[in-house]
Amino acid sequence: MENGGESNGVTLFTEEELREISGVKREDDYVEVMCGCTSHRYGDAVARLRVFSSGELAISCECTPGCQEDKLTPAAFEKHSGRETARKWKNNIWIILNGEKVPVVKTPLLKYYNKSSKHANGSHRSQNGKAHRDEFLRCTECKKERRFRLRSKEECRIYHDALANVHWKCSDIPYDKVSCDDEEERASRRVYRGCSRSPSCKGCTSCVCFGCQVCRFSDCSCQTCSDFTSNAKA
Repeated sequence: MENGGESNGVTLFTEEELREISGVKREDDYVEVMCGCTSHRYGDAVARLRVFSSGELAISCECTPGCQEDKLTPAAFEKHSGRETARKWKNNIWIILNGEKVPVVKTPLLKYYNKSSKHANGSHRSQNGKAHRDEFLRCTECKKERRFRLRSKEECRIYHDALANVHWKCSDIPYDKVSCDDEEERASRRVYRGCSRSPSCKGCTSCVCFGCQVCRFSDCSCQTCSDFTSNAKA
């Protein structure tokens, strides 16, 4: 097990918590461990999981020598690995613990993620008191709009990455089996986007968040996240 120094005196996990976990690497602001996901068709997809104190989880895939998938959410990595029973990444993504594959949910590695998710759930409000309402994105192939629910940090990251993908299509949604053949939501249904003030709100100060630690990501290099991270540190 590879261990570096502590993060400016702050330890994300104790030695006891990480002692039996394979491939541990400590960096300044995160802990990285070996992880993987198994598909009955394709076998094991091995990767590196980074755990941040903010609750963020980022996975760099190493399923093949030339794989370029980096900074994946757990749900996106689960889909990328070809796992047949997706949407259960906490049980499907495994860590090598004491020489055996153990679901990540049974390790201490999710303690920061669980805290951030608990904070973000409920009324799906951000840390500045504003809610994250549902958003829509149009498929580049079928031109239909698909709903993204922003109830947790993970869901916010999925929408954030999808918005940045200029070739985004229906089948890229990691948590729903949606194809271009599926019907688009009726216009009357799309009006309702989860605003706490009014279900049919078109956007107000109560339901629109312009940036918080739930919907902005320190490991993302886009201008929006970079500006938020810089301002947060100032």
